[in-house]
Amino acid sequence: MVTIVVATTADPASINPAKALLSMPDWHPGPTLDGGIRSFTNGGTVRLLEHDSSIIKEDDLDLRWESATGETVDELIFLSKHVAVSSRPSLTIHPIGVPHLKDGDVLPQGGRPGWAAPPCTRIGPWLILLKKIAESHNLLPEFEITLEATHHGPVTTKPAMFVEIGSTDEYWGRQDAAQVIALLVWEGLGLGKSAAVGTWNSKSERNKVLLGIGGGHYVPRHMDVILKDGVWVGHLLSGYSLPMEDPGQSKVKATAESIEGTWKQAIKVAFDATKSAFPGGEIIAHLDHKSFKSWQKNAITDFLGKQGIKIGKPADFS
Repeated sequence: MVTIVVATTADPASINPAKALLSMPDWHPGPTLDGGIRSFTNGGTVRLLEHDSSIIKEDDLDLRWESATGETVDELIFLSKHVAVSSRPSLTIHPIGVPHLKDGDVLPQGGRPGWAAPPCTRIGPWLILLKKIAESHNLLPEFEITLEATHHGPVTTKPAMFVEIGSTDEYWGRQDAAQVIALLVWEGLGLGKSAAVGTWNSKSERNKVLLGIGGGHYVPRHMDVILKDGVWVGHLLSGYSLPMEDPGQSKVKATAESIEGTWKQAIKVAFDATKSAFPGGEIIAHLDHKSFKSWQKNAITDFLGKQGIKIGKPADFS
């Protein structure tokens, strides 16, 4: 089983952390994939792939690596820039997928309609580790450390996550931010002296996994639970990934069947992908209740109940 770290020369927030990581000990050149994708190896378990195209457009790197080398890919970690309207400096982590889109929809940032990659099990533990490393390198409070909701590609069948530097040219090229991301990967994958962080163990007593539903792109209410209790993190579906058709003035109580839209597809795909990433885990939906209108909350809770998906309060994740 190998972990693949993916970087592109087309993005300074991707290639600079990759270069910082490659300056650390024990890296060696590896095979070249189709399309001129270069690789580097570290020990028996970590591979870094470097390409020259958009980070979201190189689909199926897991399958292409397995076909070329015979090695089984366990997870993928993509290094990238983050763009935000606020322009605020940030370091972010998020799962990937576009589970709410349907065939024929435009794919503005890659992926495949109705698809979500299994979320990398390291997302929650690495968020906490990222805050620790960023603080030790004096990036706080200048940089915000945050999760983002599930969004964009590229397509992969294996657990995946993005680790990003935001949010403008000024920060994408910051060498101190690049060094922090490199250290996150180095320490998080156990390439130094310490054990890897965020490796799932189905036999652990702490087996609750948060499936976030609702809220904004930076999922603050889900973040509160994750940071407080160190809970495992699955997919995080913001409000825009739950398209629901307004029933208008109807006085009939909203149900899963009465509200149209791809929101049910999005929840089901996100749940199934999360369950596949955490075998033996207890997947619990955490709703951002304040972000929903009453008819939306009624429909979502009805659907979750019919799917047998438990809804948890913050205390249920302790």
